Amino acid sequence: MKVFVTGSEGQLGRTLGETVPAAVDLAGGNLPELDIVDLQALQTRLVAEKPDFVVNAAAYTAVDKAESEPDIARRVNVDGARNVAQAAREAGARVIHISTDFVFDGTSDVPYTADDAPAPLGVYGQTKLDGEVAVRDATDNDAIVIRTAWLYSRFGHNFVKTMLRLMADRDELSVVADQRGTPTWAGSLAEVIWAAIDRDLPGGIYHWTDGGEATWYDFATAIYREARDSGLLEREVEIRAIPTEDYPTPARRPAYSVLDCSGTVAALGVEQQHWAARLRQMLEEMRD
Repeated sequence: MKVFVTGSEGQLGRTLGETVPAAVDLAGGNLPELDIVDLQALQTRLVAEKPDFVVNAAAYTAVDKAESEPDIARRVNVDGARNVAQAAREAGARVIHISTDFVFDGTSDVPYTADDAPAPLGVYGQTKLDGEVAVRDATDNDAIVIRTAWLYSRFGHNFVKTMLRLMADRDELSVVADQRGTPTWAGSLAEVIWAAIDRDLPGGIYHWTDGGEATWYDFATAIYREARDSGLLEREVEIRAIPTEDYPTPARRPAYSVLDCSGTVAALGVEQQHWAARLRQMLEEMRD
């Protein structure tokens, strides 16, 4: 079994590299040597690699910047995603495409299922939704689309690493307490991706996050508590809860974007652990 990962140096790509099963031959590409916007380069690379699966972990993820760079976001998240799907199909590979909870508007008060109607609030969410459609169209709905949320790892840029950096320098932090979702460790998403490959999961849209739900304030206080307990942080920091209106951003965020992952659990037989346990696991890795 051979698997090729686009965006191989991102936080998910690097996590997949660390967790690759023994039976899998893993290859990958990342900017600048492989740009998913360049269809010809993708075609040439994938024909040479001859993978069984292509995991598209490359994306434009700057949510706020996308509002002022919609054309760039669309080239990567829509055109680039379509290119990956098209090149993979030509090479005889199936596609696993990673998407986001931002395809929803956050007006629900119960977890979103894969069948719920999307309604993005901003450019990022819209381009990710359009990318889903492009990938599924290019593969005759054979692609596996996995929506996830609030992804973090010890690699790259993410909320956990930002909070740890700020907590090391500041005595007080203000964090939004009226946006609710589910923090998700890249390690658990990688486990699901490997399980989907192992079981040759049917094409469709799937949801995967860790278990439970939280606000960004809940997440920040858990990071602080776990970092203190593990010895990663030795100083005291006050964390204040604030409403979204006190922290304006160019892009609107969904107030509620918890994903219902029961369909994925049933399809793969995987265990959904609570986000707080997964956070502890990631911070222990950082400490070690």
